[in-house]
Amino acid sequence: MNFPVFDLHCDTALRLLGDDVNQAGSLNQNAGHIDLTRAEKLPGYCQCFACFTTPYMKDEKWYGLSPVVVFEREIATIQREVDKNKKKIGLVYSADDIRANYEKGKMSALLTIEGPAGFGFDPELLEPMYQAGFRISTLGWNESNALTGSNQTGEGLTDLGREYVRNAQNLGILVDVSHISDAGFWDIMKITQAPVIASHSNSRAVCGHARNLTDDMFRAIRDSGGVAGINQFAEFLGEKPTMDTICDHIFHFLEMDPECRHIALGGDLDGCDALAEGFEGVQSYPALANRLLERGLTEEMVMNIYWNNALGVMDAAIRNNKK
Repeated sequence: MNFPVFDLHCDTALRLLGDDVNQAGSLNQNAGHIDLTRAEKLPGYCQCFACFTTPYMKDEKWYGLSPVVVFEREIATIQREVDKNKKKIGLVYSADDIRANYEKGKMSALLTIEGPAGFGFDPELLEPMYQAGFRISTLGWNESNALTGSNQTGEGLTDLGREYVRNAQNLGILVDVSHISDAGFWDIMKITQAPVIASHSNSRAVCGHARNLTDDMFRAIRDSGGVAGINQFAEFLGEKPTMDTICDHIFHFLEMDPECRHIALGGDLDGCDALAEGFEGVQSYPALANRLLERGLTEEMVMNIYWNNALGVMDAAIRNNKK
């Protein structure tokens, strides 16, 4: 069965930069995990496009460019590609924009921040980021930075990190805890005044990777009104993962969320080199939905995971902005 897809995280913007524009392809058609030619076969589609930066950008791995340059190029890439395909997809700034595009049969693109190195980790610059269209932000990637430690380094929030969280939530930018340290996670939960999301993180009980959420973390996200987006990266799913492994993460979260209001999609597509067996890209979301139905979920529950829950948390962020 075919459901609309609201995916909270991909790295397609960085992939489309590539070493060679011709090799990387376009948003309309490419050899990666996501393109519009495949996505338009879904009955609806909203993709959050992460603009990824880290202090490590100057390393050879990232073409020797500064985080600021990469950030600017990623924004320009998504804006250019959306403009080239404006009959198919449009930039959106709210849940209502997404709903309006859905009613018109048009796909939606939403800008997000994965690592604020591209603007110097400066909380004061979040307002222009919001004005530019960004609606979700992590506090970093796999490094320690001016805001926090990471899942690989372990430190908690700094005073600047607390200011970043407060400023983001006051503006209506959703704080995203994917990649953060356990200590940083709990520091955020102590001060949060809005729903918190993990845009692309799975269950640590099912797969014991530090990038995944403990049960207590998922409960805290649930209680904040937020969502956890299911990540398709094999390393965060388990050994030799299949479609059923993906389902296992969802069913484990459902034990703590039986009404299915706090689980979403966050594929990490184009940001990982190995997916579960049977999952090849955005075109595989219908097959995953069918497997969830076969394992006992109702159509309403699948619709919540695929669409409604992410829309709901977007609505909540806007309400927080209007306080």
